[in-house]
Formats: sequence, C-alpha cells, structure tokens
Amino acid sequence: MYRKLLFVVALFAGEHSAFAQTMVSSDALMPMKPFETGERVAFVGNSITEAGYYESYVWLYYMLHYPGRRITVYNCGIGGDRAKNMLYRLDDDVLAKKPTTICLTFGMNDSGYYEFLSSNADSTAKERVRESRLFFDTIEQKLKAYTPAKKVLITSSLYDETVKNPKNYFPKKSLAMDEISAFQQSAARANHWGMVDFFHPMTAITLREQKRDSTFTLTGPDRIHPGNAGHFVMAYLFLKAQGLAGKPVAEIVIDAAGKKIGKAVNCQLSGLTVVPGEVKVDYLAGSLPFPQDSIPRLRDNPQRQTGALDVVPFNEEMNREMLTVGGLAAGEYTLTIDQVQVGKWTGDQLSGGINLALVKNTPEYEQAMAVLWLNEERMELESKLRAYYWLQFNFFRDNGLYFSDNGAAMDSLNVTAEKNWFVASKKDNYRAARYAAVRRSWQKEMDVLVNEIYLVNQPRKHTIRIKKVS
Repeated sequence: MYRKLLFVVALFAGEHSAFAQTMVSSDALMPMKPFETGERVAFVGNSITEAGYYESYVWLYYMLHYPGRRITVYNCGIGGDRAKNMLYRLDDDVLAKKPTTICLTFGMNDSGYYEFLSSNADSTAKERVRESRLFFDTIEQKLKAYTPAKKVLITSSLYDETVKNPKNYFPKKSLAMDEISAFQQSAARANHWGMVDFFHPMTAITLREQKRDSTFTLTGPDRIHPGNAGHFVMAYLFLKAQGLAGKPVAEIVIDAAGKKIGKAVNCQLSGLTVVPGEVKVDYLAGSLPFPQDSIPRLRDNPQRQTGALDVVPFNEEMNREMLTVGGLAAGEYTLTIDQVQVGKWTGDQLSGGINLALVKNTPEYEQAMAVLWLNEERMELESKLRAYYWLQFNFFRDNGLYFSDNGAAMDSLNVTAEKNWFVASKKDNYRAARYAAVRRSWQKEMDVLVNEIYLVNQPRKHTIRIKKVS
C-alpha cells in the first residue's frame, strides 16, 4: 500500500516510476456494481464536475452499451466548492433530487493554492486538510443517514505539479491532496461505500507520458482543470471501477469454411448464407459502439476526447464490436452493411478480427453519433441550470437573496458583476434563469432530449455482407 513517503520520493526525488505503480488500495473496499435500470445518480463536486464531461461520458456509455437500461445522471457540481460548500448545499442541491446513488468528489479546492507559495506553506496545508476532514465528517453522517442511496467517494483529479508550464505552480499541493484522498479511502472502507480513484492513476499516466513529452498534461494551462481527454480518462476509470472492462459491444465469429456461426456475444445472428466468395448474415447487436469525439469542447483547452485513447485502453477494454470470419479464401473482400460499403480487408485480416466500433461509416456508428449529439444538446441546457445554481450557492446565499430571484437580486448581481468576473460570466444567463418558467422549460427540453436518446439508441437489425473482390 502506498503512503506519503512513497509519494514524496515519487514527485520530488525523481523516482516517478515508483509513484506510477501506486493506486488506492482496494483492500476491504466494497466492489462497485454497474448502475441498474431506474437509477438516479448525482455526481457532486466542484468546477471539474460542473464542467459536466466526465459524468456525461459515463452516462453516454450507459446510453450506448445498455440501451434498455435507462438511468438518470445529475450534474451537481459547483465551481470553487470545497467539502464545506458541498455540506451547505447537500439538502437543496443533491438530496432534493432523491438520488439512488451519490458520487462525491472533493479535494482540489480544499487543499488550497497560493498558500503553497508562502513561508508557512506546510502548516497552512495541514490546516486546510484538517478543515476539509472536519466538514467531510458532517457530510459523512448526513450520507449515512440518507439510506435510499448508495454512496461512492471519488478522489480529486490530479493537480499537475510536474508539467513544463510556468503558470499556477503551487509546490507540494499534491501532497495535501494525497492526504485528503487518504481519509476519503478510509471513510469508504469504514462505511462499505464505493471508491473510485482519479488522483493516483491520472498522476501515474502523467508522469509516464511526461518522460516522453515534458509538456504532456491531462489538465489545461492552469494545471487544475482537465480537458476533454482528462475527463474521458476519469470516465474510463469510473467505468472500470464498476467492473465494465471486458464487456463487448458485440462479438461475431463466423466459420465460412464450415458455413456456421462460431460465436455470437451480446448480439443475435440469423440467416447465415455462405457461397463461394461471399458471406451474408443478419445482425442485431445488444449495444452500440462508443463514438470517438474529436472536437475540443471546453473553453481555453484544446484537448479532445480522442486524445485519451492514446493513454488508456478504452477501446480495447470497453469498445469492441468484433467481426471475425475464418475460412475465407485468400484475397481482398469488401464489407457492406445494409448495402453501404464500409471498407475492404483481406481474408487474413478478417480471420484475425475487425473492430467495427472503430469504423466510422457503419450504420451503427452513425446511430451512436446521433446519441452523442443529443447528449451534447442536453448538456448545453444543463450548464445553464448549473450557472443559475452557482449564483444561488456562491453569491445570493451570502447576500440574503437566496432563491429570491427578484429585481433586488438582479440589481445586486449587476453591481457585483462590474468587479467580479465569475459573477459577470453568469449575469446574462441569470437574466433568463431567474424566471421559474424559463428553468422549467429548460428542464422539459432536457427531458425531451433524454426521451429521444432512449428511442434513437435502440439497436437495429443490419445485414452484413462480405464479398470477395474480383
């Protein structure tokens, strides 16, 4: 089991490989299970959660891999939050949604920032960790009392202390974050709660990649906020903790020489015909592939979700739609699905297996892309609601205007926006969001989008044809 000394050696004595092998120990932790039909999952956190992507990627995986297992995922992130702030809004922002699973992450803000540049950085860091633990202790009791929900603790994503970047360098901040992750792990053990570690695996990946490229990071220019690649690594780690590695989209094995189906995993095959130079079969998968999104979607961060695929084996472990056809004569073959040619492979390549999940012009990939875009539209609306709640919890509560949403609230917001960038960035959104009818309409639009997703994501029967090129 790792501990602080190993961390210090890893980060500051240059023995990065030692730390790269460490992770939160799973000893005595409750094994996590996948979400079941009807689950209402609340992800509670800070601005990294509020950004919406890692939990949205988790939900997208369920939308695609388990199209008949409808769940609901709530973004309960508020930028700037520490455990203290999460405690104060737990009832109004989380428990009010009646979740069946609560996933709680904190630590980035709790550990502090500029304190690490002062002469008394060590003592200040200890005090920040102590304060975080104090407020978490009360959260822990409230979560224990809320019996309808399973609980999952998540360590913070990493603070990238080692990237070659002159900005926002707070030496030894990671040590304080490690102390917070340690008491999170202890609480998960003691309460038999789920536990997902983002901090240590993301740090290990970073140290490994920075040996080749000193500018590599899973965060952005501020060393703090993950880009889309970082968020996708987090989603991968969450899904892996749920035991979802090794679950194929589908697996098709056909013996062309024997004219028979060898295997059909998570799919139904029917109507197989084999004639010289051609194989045809009808195919209905139980899942859809996970599309590879190549658009940077977070402000001021160029990362793309596809960037994560270079550093974690998501496609190998969770995105395999394998087509294997053995016994073909030597030569080149066209593969068509529903009369659309999707590619050419040799008989040897088909015998070794083709991952159709990575072929972007198949009908099932196009279907999955429609789900991705619908989910993006849902996220856009959700971000408007989260901006509204950010103002309630971070501004109006302290000003005695909590959920008043009247002219006085708007006036107060306008005055503060002139000198506070965070408030100013949400002012225009609040002009509309302060009206309950507008917020209801946003929620209704989100509900319509989710309903549409669970119609569009239903797998369809396709005809696969493999034909030898003359």
